[in-house]
Amino acid sequence: MNSTEKTLIRILVVDDHTLFRRGLTALLSRDPQLTVVGDAADAGQALRKAQELQPDVILLDNHLPGVNGVDAVPSLREVAPEACVLMLTISEDESDLLAALQGGACGYLLKTMEGDELTAAVRRAFQGDTIVAPEMMGKLVAAYRGVSSPSARVVELDGAPTKPMPGDSALSSLSPRELDILRGIARGASNKEIAREYGIVETTVKIHVQHILRKLGVSSRVHAAVLATEHGVL
Repeated sequence: MNSTEKTLIRILVVDDHTLFRRGLTALLSRDPQLTVVGDAADAGQALRKAQELQPDVILLDNHLPGVNGVDAVPSLREVAPEACVLMLTISEDESDLLAALQGGACGYLLKTMEGDELTAAVRRAFQGDTIVAPEMMGKLVAAYRGVSSPSARVVELDGAPTKPMPGDSALSSLSPRELDILRGIARGASNKEIAREYGIVETTVKIHVQHILRKLGVSSRVHAAVLATEHGVL
């Protein structure tokens, strides 16, 4: 992904409530690096707009008329393969969370979040992060337990090939600072928030995150968060 500092992030808003779409568009437009290039009220419109506009980020509600948002994620990824699909919904159902991530969504956000948190999440998604609302992290672990065998310890989250999750030996390879940052990841904190908490620069946090993912043998922050929670790192 290109740096958000240099690239305008083009967004497609998908929600069946007209007033919410307008309000969300106005909110996002306050940030000069974000622009809403289109909106849609249902999955069919979303597919047509996504194919036509090829946005960078698709903000997708789940409760749409006809086809639910989580069910539309794979089709949206097919017609706009470069787009990040971010769920933005009131649904706190763990099955919706799991279905969205399995379908290829790059994040799952709740409509109760603050406006500045949403714009930050859009930026992080554009940069390649997988973002899950902090309130949903416990349910992510529950969903993980529901799709994995205790012996195989398999994770099926973002459509990537599944593989065994590492255990205590991998966690023991982390330094004290890396464990601190892993706890932050598991809480759903951004790199900036973690940097502020520990009095270090954001670039240093990014480097630590790369080391953590490599040592744990996982491909995303979500996988690392699941592992941390499962092993009681929090």
